[in-house]
Amino acid sequence: MKIEQIYTGCLAQGAYYIESDGEVAIIDPLREVGPYIERAEKDNSTIKYIFETHFHADFVSGHVTLSKETGAPIIYGPLANPKFDALIAEDEQEFKLGKVTIKVLHTPGHTMESTTYLLKDENGKDHAIFSGDTLFLGDVGRPDLAQKAADMTQEQLAGTLFDSLRSKIMTLDDDVLVYPAHGAGSACGKNLSKETVGTIGGQKETNYALRLDMTRDEFIKEVTDGLLPPPQYFPLNVQMNKEGYEDFDDVLKRGAQALEPKEFELVANETDAVILDVRNEKDFAEGHVPRSIFIGLEGSFAPWVGALIGDVKQQILLISPEGKEEEAITRLSRVGFDYVIGYLKGGFENWKKQGFEYDKVTSIPAEEVVERLKEEKLEIFDVRKPGEYTSEHIVDAQNAPLDFINDHLAEFPSNKSFYVHCQSGYRSMIASSILKSRGIHNLIDIGGGIVGLKEAGAKVSDYVCPTTIK
Repeated sequence: MKIEQIYTGCLAQGAYYIESDGEVAIIDPLREVGPYIERAEKDNSTIKYIFETHFHADFVSGHVTLSKETGAPIIYGPLANPKFDALIAEDEQEFKLGKVTIKVLHTPGHTMESTTYLLKDENGKDHAIFSGDTLFLGDVGRPDLAQKAADMTQEQLAGTLFDSLRSKIMTLDDDVLVYPAHGAGSACGKNLSKETVGTIGGQKETNYALRLDMTRDEFIKEVTDGLLPPPQYFPLNVQMNKEGYEDFDDVLKRGAQALEPKEFELVANETDAVILDVRNEKDFAEGHVPRSIFIGLEGSFAPWVGALIGDVKQQILLISPEGKEEEAITRLSRVGFDYVIGYLKGGFENWKKQGFEYDKVTSIPAEEVVERLKEEKLEIFDVRKPGEYTSEHIVDAQNAPLDFINDHLAEFPSNKSFYVHCQSGYRSMIASSILKSRGIHNLIDIGGGIVGLKEAGAKVSDYVCPTTIK
């Protein structure tokens, strides 16, 4: 028996490759399925099953394409109702994979079709669970994403999740391994661990939601408390996962159209395409195509695209480092953004070389900001999440979270300069690009973010441990 966790950091997502005696099961595959097929061929094995833990909201799974290319059936747990051919398993149904067995444990609550898969070894002993978004390390799946589809309140879903955990998960032996669908950085939970593999026993000791003395009402309150609104692209990804989608190869072919600067400008003017610059923040600050939005590949790229662009049908024109175009198109497709219609040939340097107009972002080091604060009061906007801001922030700074930056446009002064910062510089450059695209140019980005400001001696609020923030 072989288990491989295929972890994608920018999505904080784990897919799984399980092999036994020449037969392979894939759980929650990513959109581009070539690596799974190649791995099976390398092992001289056949992909027999494709298991989906639920209809994912934060990424587009590769289940439809993988099934088409391998002939392996797509398997969901009870209550799933996809628009394509799939095997809807019964609770406790078992599937043989070589010398091991995969057992279906219906665990509704995150969504009503959510299912955990229990892997039994050659001797029939419980070995591991693949828990999807039912159980994370340090947390459980948020119960507010399936409200409309399930016609239930988030409190009712949370109660259902409590029952699932107590009756199906916590009854397993403490040494059973836990392989979740996500880790820290995912918007599918609140307090996800950075670890990606754990045990049932470890979670009973450390996961607040699995406390043995916890009542159902306490669970509902704690799981639903402090939930931020989900990113607007989530229901669109659910729809794609449920109804099917275009093959990734077709998406890549459409997006990989190299456009000379003049043609790029013409397409930008004749369409409503978003110009998306995926270089690093320093390069973007030093020069970029006017009205372009920065979301760098080196950060949490795909989730921020999903949160800020929102509509997966939005056309996108791409500006990337040379040679990174295919990577950018691939990572966009993972969250359902399939409508890249071309990229700037030769990148920004070619745009600049050919004499086209370009813009800059004024960015100054944190040390210089601290010196200015000694002489005058500055308008500073912190674009981190509310919990980060509450935990610790620069004295007198205002909070304008990047996730909801468009809701704060009226708060930015129009008659004087103001400053923006985040933790280290990535998010503040995204915010700066959005503000400039809205015609707000009197901003100054603080290089190094709050980390740099603190090191330079800026006054900060009293620290509040994030675990105590409600």
